[in-house]
Amino acid sequence: MLLGIDHGNYAVKTPAFDFVSGLAEHTVKPPMTDEILQYQGKYWTLSGKRLSYMRDKTQDDRFFILSLFAIAKELENRGKYEPMEKMQLAVGLPPEHYSLLREHFADYFNRGLVEFMYGGKPYRIFIDQVMVFPQAYAAVIPRSSLIVKTVRVFVIDIGGYTTDVLLLRNGKPDLQFCRSLETGIITMNNEIVRKVGALHDMRIEEEHISAVLGEQEIVLPEDIKVTIREEAEHHAKEILDQLRELQVDLRANPAIFLGGGSMLLKPYLEQSPLVIQADFIEDCHANAVGYEMLAKSQMNRKGNGKA
Repeated sequence: MLLGIDHGNYAVKTPAFDFVSGLAEHTVKPPMTDEILQYQGKYWTLSGKRLSYMRDKTQDDRFFILSLFAIAKELENRGKYEPMEKMQLAVGLPPEHYSLLREHFADYFNRGLVEFMYGGKPYRIFIDQVMVFPQAYAAVIPRSSLIVKTVRVFVIDIGGYTTDVLLLRNGKPDLQFCRSLETGIITMNNEIVRKVGALHDMRIEEEHISAVLGEQEIVLPEDIKVTIREEAEHHAKEILDQLRELQVDLRANPAIFLGGGSMLLKPYLEQSPLVIQADFIEDCHANAVGYEMLAKSQMNRKGNGKA
């Protein structure tokens, strides 16, 4: 089975699922939950509190274990649960890191036979192929109508910790022009938490910020909501200012925004005088879907249609 997985700093996404990139480790089987993964003698559960930012996600096994959760969920969802399943994984890296790190990233997941328990069921998977693709570019593949007639367009992925920028020329990625800025939504959240604490003497969490910016119902004083929105608007402007310093002028070039951060900042981005034309990909699963499409195309070119 072919599966695309988007390993975000804030959330892990597959074509059908998304969950916070958070894990809790247990030495004994935890009570009061069935969503337990047992791997190499330890028990793991998903957590609503994300892992601390890791520039290198391969430094330990945690993102691999998050991938096992993703695999088990997708096998169940696709009705493909078998005691043994051969897997091909399609994953991605920020465009700026792609050329340098893709082989290392593929090796991290390419572990051959893997055995684990999930939800009380035994799983034996054989990972026989790992394909790595540029993040952000993958997300626009299912929406080729946005780029096919455009000479130049910037794809801007505002994610958990980074804002990744890729230039497409006539629909093709120009990997000589790709940048990764540490201006993702986590950095914004950290500043908002600090600002609210300083101005209002109140401790809020990332969930509060997402709820306010997503216009969900939440019990917070109005002045705190105002502070959150003002800081989000300031963060959006800061991203656009940094892009201009990199000669990414969105007054002269159209943009495609994607990623969870883009959705939270959408009102401020699309109203900015620094953005002449913007499309938004609102599906948080877009990269994972794109990884699968790119992988299928690659496998078919090689005469290997297994999926």
